[in-house]
Amino acid sequence: MKDVVAIGELLIDFAPVSTDDAGYPTLKAQPGGAPGNFLAALQKYGCTTALMGKVGEDAFGNLLVNTLDTLGISTKGIVKDPSVFTTLAFVTLDATGNREFSFARKPGADTRLRVEELDTALLDSCKVLHFGTLSLTGEPARSATKAAVAYAKEHGKLISFDPNLRKPLWPNDEVAKEQIEWSLHQADIVKISDEEIEFLWGISPEEGTQKLLREYGVRLVYATLGPKGCHFANAQGYGEVASPTGIHVVDTTGAGDIFGGSAMSQFLRLNKEPEELTVEEMRAVTRFACCAASLSTQTHGGIVSVVPEADVRKII
Repeated sequence: MKDVVAIGELLIDFAPVSTDDAGYPTLKAQPGGAPGNFLAALQKYGCTTALMGKVGEDAFGNLLVNTLDTLGISTKGIVKDPSVFTTLAFVTLDATGNREFSFARKPGADTRLRVEELDTALLDSCKVLHFGTLSLTGEPARSATKAAVAYAKEHGKLISFDPNLRKPLWPNDEVAKEQIEWSLHQADIVKISDEEIEFLWGISPEEGTQKLLREYGVRLVYATLGPKGCHFANAQGYGEVASPTGIHVVDTTGAGDIFGGSAMSQFLRLNKEPEELTVEEMRAVTRFACCAASLSTQTHGGIVSVVPEADVRKII
């Protein structure tokens, strides 16, 4: 049995390591994709994981699958497709390490996963299914993702969701909102950013968490606040944790995903239902996740930037 199965994109992030006089960057290829980053944190912190998705049958696809295999993340549910190329994301960073993305994805392999390619045996044997919205931006991956979520819910699995909004990948804001709204109604545990709450409803993170609990049936919410930390809430109460100070930020790529995976790893150790966590238990889970995510920003990349648990415990 796997603790967590994720469905979605596995891709190459090209991050700038230097820039010439004309402004052209020298890029370094890194393994990435939000579900992969999420699982890398879970795997690092003692959980068993698997990814369902699609890569091209090409050099980058092979590298990505080998990376997950090396980390111990099961690749049984990853399909290699010779007809499409592995998705590429080009990352640009500002002076503070914040990033913007451009995607080579017209189409990318991650968008081509079909319903009939789902390995439902992985869902039968997991505790949690995690997904985001990049696999909902178009067909056939949208139908495959929704089928996986429906199957998991029917079989009593917890559903974890992170919007991971990337506006350039949507035809317009209305379609993005529609798919995020559908996803939120499916989820038991949600990790959402303050910017995504503002995008959806134009309200504060605190109001957003209560809205999710009250109107969407979500049972545990983490609303991340960028460098400020995270607001958390469930039926037992709410609170806030600040991010650690003194972190030299190099690259924030994957930090939100690593927060989500780190929080999930600590949640699973408690062996409780999401709504049963006390405020102090939520605070401890969130503090661990904030520290793990912050430490990941000290190096480039997502999957490869997850630090050992001892390093996280040291700064808690």
